Amino acid sequence: MNAIILCGGLSTRLGEITKTIPKVLLKIKGRTVLEWQTEKLRKVGITEVVLAAGHLSDTLFENVGIHLNGITFTYAIEQVKLGTGGAIKHALEYVSNSDDPTIILNGDVLTHVSVAEMINHLKPDGDGLILGTKVDDAAPYGTLVYDSKFHLKEFKEKEGKHQSGFINGGFYIFNPLIKKYFPNKDSFSIETEVFPLMKNLYVFESAEPWIDIGVPERLEWARENFPE
Repeated sequence: MNAIILCGGLSTRLGEITKTIPKVLLKIKGRTVLEWQTEKLRKVGITEVVLAAGHLSDTLFENVGIHLNGITFTYAIEQVKLGTGGAIKHALEYVSNSDDPTIILNGDVLTHVSVAEMINHLKPDGDGLILGTKVDDAAPYGTLVYDSKFHLKEFKEKEGKHQSGFINGGFYIFNPLIKKYFPNKDSFSIETEVFPLMKNLYVFESAEPWIDIGVPERLEWARENFPE
């Protein structure tokens, strides 16, 4: 099993907070987001992680290096903006076992979902699995539409409705065949240009604690309230 953490974004929504430090190094309850995430990965036996870095990659390397808490890091540094899909496509060139599934985490997400349970739900003949996390207010997010067998049908764009719903949790497990859906270009979106092509993408439904720290108010909430 491979693992990639997407941590190359500009983090513009956080303003001055991330002018000199990448989101993945922000601290929540005494630990960086990277430490939270690698702890979860290590529990399922992962010892190598590719960091899909870009913005402030030098700062990331200076603070983390190539080893942290039993994890060895490889840096897949994008020289130009690649988008979510392009960053994944680029980082997959650095994984050790290209024939194995790959766990992919957005570098601004904290969750208590069980990685082991997600792995157990991955269908060997499917395209992959996406975390569908339940939030009380889905207005700021796009929601997932899927059937009773958890087969993803579509992403519904932000509707601004203040109601609970299941959203893209920024946590994926893809089988190697995802590569056949990548467009023949470097920069693209995984959400809008790849997921609609995937016919066997499934949702792992979870109501476990989850937070995206990509805006100041959610970062502050996580620092005060995210459960240990």
